[in-house]
Amino acid sequence: MTMTTDPRTVVVRYVEAVRDGDADVILDSFAQDATWHYPGDLPVSKVWRGRRAIVEEFLGGMGPAFVPGTLEIELIGTIAEGDRVVAEWTSKARTVQGGVYDNRCLGIFTVREGRIVSVVEYADTRHVAAVLFPEG
Repeated sequence: MTMTTDPRTVVVRYVEAVRDGDADVILDSFAQDATWHYPGDLPVSKVWRGRRAIVEEFLGGMGPAFVPGTLEIELIGTIAEGDRVVAEWTSKARTVQGGVYDNRCLGIFTVREGRIVSVVEYADTRHVAAVLFPEG
């Protein structure tokens, strides 16, 4: 894989890999000791620590909630300053419970040496709770 260290390019590459389902690029995008903070009081709300936990448990754990082949990710835009990149994207999918997931998300990414070292994500957690965790 071609390695870039430009923070904006790293984040765009990551979001596009999620959109395209490119598991190798997704995994490669994170530093070994990366963190992902998903605020709120949902079952997935916490600070996820380590590349494998982020990719396999957090991101991968959300996959079974969606009907295969229905997830659509669209990058709206990015703002970069130094090693920090703010990315805005939409996530849309049909859920296995018959609902429609349609959320606008924002992540504050910190990139060092070509890898994402931290993310703080903001989304409509009320929508996430109602559509993805209705029993909770």
